[in-house]
Amino acid sequence: MSATKITALFNKRIFWDVNPDTLDIDAKSSFVIERVFERGDVEDVRQCRRYYGDAVIRTTLLNAKFLPLHRLHLASAIIDEPVTSFKCYTLRQSNPGLYPY
Repeated sequence: MSATKITALFNKRIFWDVNPDTLDIDAKSSFVIERVFERGDVEDVRQCRRYYGDAVIRTTLLNAKFLPLHRLHLASAIIDEPVTSFKCYTLRQSNPGLYPY
């Protein structure tokens, strides 16, 4: 992997709270992959898969602590794993929300 700027690969709106000039996308690959799958569109996910490869994305997403439910299903379809094998799904099941009264 080369020293590529994050704004060249992904849309700036994904990393609105991070300085793109100081972010090392190779050292912080887990952060970048989780953020792209959480907030990115289809083209951003494609760029992420091209840059990191499917093996790195698979291990990162399976160990992610949080993904929105609709993005969890997208990640499940992309890496071809059942939803129940994701860590964020297991954590969500063990911490149910309040009952709607």
